[in-house]
Amino acid sequence: MAVVKRSVMTLFSDPKSIHDHCVRIVLAEKAVTADVYYVDEPISRENLLELNPEGVLPTLIDRDLVLMYGKIILEYLDERFPHPPLLPVYPVLRAKARLMMTQIEKDWYQPLLAIERGESVSANRKVLLDYLVKVVPLFEREPFFMGEDFSMVDCCIAALLWRLPSLGIELPEQAEPVLAYAERIFERNSFQASLSPYEVSLRETDDF
Repeated sequence: MAVVKRSVMTLFSDPKSIHDHCVRIVLAEKAVTADVYYVDEPISRENLLELNPEGVLPTLIDRDLVLMYGKIILEYLDERFPHPPLLPVYPVLRAKARLMMTQIEKDWYQPLLAIERGESVSANRKVLLDYLVKVVPLFEREPFFMGEDFSMVDCCIAALLWRLPSLGIELPEQAEPVLAYAERIFERNSFQASLSPYEVSLRETDDF
């Protein structure tokens, strides 16, 4: 089945993937009009493979441009739609933000993905919880992780914090600043708009 060309962006997204969730948060923060197709249905998978034979997710279509891989898409969106900026304008701060995102990928996302795969679940829960407790002071300083403004780093952190209960991870009392931060992020209209039906189901009993 041929995919009809559209005047707005198209995002093919895994409804369960944390990397795909980050892309959807950025789209919502920038109020970008995009058709989002969750590739958990055969017809969406068929359409994706016609545009991207590798089937890599997420895949973003912008006119004749086909982009794959979350990090590339995130930076493209920030450059394509500069307001509001989600990466700092100044090179030093931008480099620090990219470094932090790389550390989050390595130290936080890797144990999370291992838990989702059922690998050394107890050990990886402890690893992830220890990392989060260790950085609690960083959540006390400013409204958002990198300062006064919501950034792409917050997008990456928010997608992870949303998944903690479903991973069997409960933050201890000393992590109250992290919980307060999470509540502020989760209440944002853009964050709520970013959630896939699967992600909504992860917290159907919560108040957020």
